[in-house]
Amino acid sequence: MKQIVCLATSPWYPIPTRKQQVMSRIPDAEILYFDPSITYIAPLKDKAAKPGLTAYQKSGVHPQANITVYSLPPVLPFFYKSRWINKCNQRRMARFVRKKMQEHGFTDAVLWVYSPVTVDLVDHVPHKGLVYDCVDRHSAYGGLMDPALVDAMELELAKKTDMTFATADALAERLRTAQPETAMIPNGANFERFVQASQPQPVPDDLAGIPRPIFGFVGALQSCIEYDYLEAAAKARPDWQFVLIGKEKPGVDLSALHAMQNVHFLGLKPNEQLPQYLAHFDACLNLFARSDLSKDVSPLKFYEYLATGRPIVSTKQPDQILQYAPLIEIADSPAEFISACEAALHDDTPERTAARIEAGRACSWDSRVSQMCSLLQKHGIL
Repeated sequence: MKQIVCLATSPWYPIPTRKQQVMSRIPDAEILYFDPSITYIAPLKDKAAKPGLTAYQKSGVHPQANITVYSLPPVLPFFYKSRWINKCNQRRMARFVRKKMQEHGFTDAVLWVYSPVTVDLVDHVPHKGLVYDCVDRHSAYGGLMDPALVDAMELELAKKTDMTFATADALAERLRTAQPETAMIPNGANFERFVQASQPQPVPDDLAGIPRPIFGFVGALQSCIEYDYLEAAAKARPDWQFVLIGKEKPGVDLSALHAMQNVHFLGLKPNEQLPQYLAHFDACLNLFARSDLSKDVSPLKFYEYLATGRPIVSTKQPDQILQYAPLIEIADSPAEFISACEAALHDDTPERTAARIEAGRACSWDSRVSQMCSLLQKHGIL
């Protein structure tokens, strides 16, 4: 059985992202999945982060029989600004990872990483192959970082790898300058789960009292969303309802939307319940704002929307969605967004629904992971 050590950038619970979707589908493998560290000062910003300071002391959990999930120890802050701090952090991480590998008898593992900072870890963890899966332009995150340092670490990491994946063309092109064996594999959808929204579903209790039509958004409510579009549409069409499902991120001012009677914040929902909500959306919303980060995003939620067959209204961001323009409505201004929403209400014919479902099927995680595994086997890594 293959052995894989995955150093993730998002925890296994509660929201399944690319990391969990990929790891859960690699056949014949025993996997150690490491949730990312928090910094020692994280609880000062978010009290809910405090348990993360000691989470690494807990036993591993098993989301499925072949996967064990551990939390990494907390780290010093400012590692995106100081290479010295990052080296200190990563060597501590490496000691922890080596200990868990020894406990599980891992002697011939593939090391699979998701962050540029692991460049200072990979030489301290034994591995037979190294894979970097790039899911974002990390240097565009903003905050306390030196973008040039992050970019430099990422290219240095790519040079060390045996195989690099990227979720968008621009990301792949840049990484190929360091690692020619870079393949572009976009994000995907849990097709079997989200296609359920194309069939009748019970109305969730917190959606039952909201009249139609409903325009729904699913995802983190963070700074890269075009909230101005939502505000303009909600003002112009008080007879339309806008439902937002997801966690509100710190530092995002949503007070204007909270004050509107036809905008409904339902909070974070378990992934397995989302089809019940999506089935009752008259249109699904993909609302990335224009930015260096969103331009190269591979929009996981968009592929999930496709699998539902529901009409979709999207901004022009990210670039990846433009290949699906014939199947969706696209807006590039608040006025265009209102018009696109109107058009979407008439875009649910059986033929159009079926076309979106088939597009979603082609983007399934099963298909994406099969592509990745084939490439890794071809290069003798798995």
